[in-house]
Amino acid sequence: MTTETEEPTLTVDELAARAGVTVRTVRFYSARGLLPPPVIGPRRVGHYGQAHLARLALIEELQGQGMTLAAIERHLRQLPADLSARDLAIHRAVVASWAPDTVRTMTHEELERRAGRPLGEEELERLAAMSVAVPHEGAYRVDPGLLRLGVELLDVPLGLDTVLAARGVLIEHSRTAARELSRLLRDAVAERDSTEVKSLSAHMQPLVVQALLTTFQRSLKEELRGWLTDGEPPGES
Repeated sequence: MTTETEEPTLTVDELAARAGVTVRTVRFYSARGLLPPPVIGPRRVGHYGQAHLARLALIEELQGQGMTLAAIERHLRQLPADLSARDLAIHRAVVASWAPDTVRTMTHEELERRAGRPLGEEELERLAAMSVAVPHEGAYRVDPGLLRLGVELLDVPLGLDTVLAARGVLIEHSRTAARELSRLLRDAVAERDSTEVKSLSAHMQPLVVQALLTTFQRSLKEELRGWLTDGEPPGES
C-alpha cells in the first residue's frame, strides 16, 4: 500500500493515466501553477507522487462544480502549499459534499484505471458490498466520491464485516447530526423568507461539513490516543 512518506515514483504518463487526464493536461496545469513541480530524478526525468494525484482529483471535482479555471486557480492559491495527499482528499470530500449525489457508469477497464490498480473478483465484491462500485448490465455503477476511499479500504487489514459495521455507525451518527443541525438552523431562520433561507443554506453547507470533519478528526485522534496509551479499547475499563 502506498503511503504519503514514499518518494514520488510516477512518471507524467503514469500520473495522467491514474488521474484519467491527458499528459498535455498535466503539463498545462503545471504551467498554470495548479500542480507543484515534479521531483527531478536521474536523466532529468520528473517524478510525481500521491499529492499530485490528489490535487488532480480536486481540480476535477472543482470543475465538476462548474468552476472556471481562473476560479480554480484562486481557490488553490488559498490552500496551504504543504497539504498532504490525505489533506487534499479531505478537502475534496468537502467540495464533493456541495454537489448533488452522482453515480457514473464505468467499464471494468475504466474502473481499474480510475482505481489505479488491478481489481480482482474478491476486491470487486468488497467494493460492491460497500456500495462503491456495483455491477450493472455488464459494467459498474460507481460513486466517484467514494471510489478513492473504497480502494484504500481494500488494503486495510480488517474483515469486510468490520468495514461494513463501521460504515453503518458513520451513516447512523451522521444522519443524527444532520437532523439535529437541520432543526437548529431551521429554528434560527424561521422568520426569514424562502429565498434568503436557500442562500443561507448554500453558504452554510460547506462550512458545516468542514466543521464536522474537523471535529470528528480531533475526536477520533483523542479516542485512539487514549486507546493506545491505556492498552485497551475506548469505553472499556
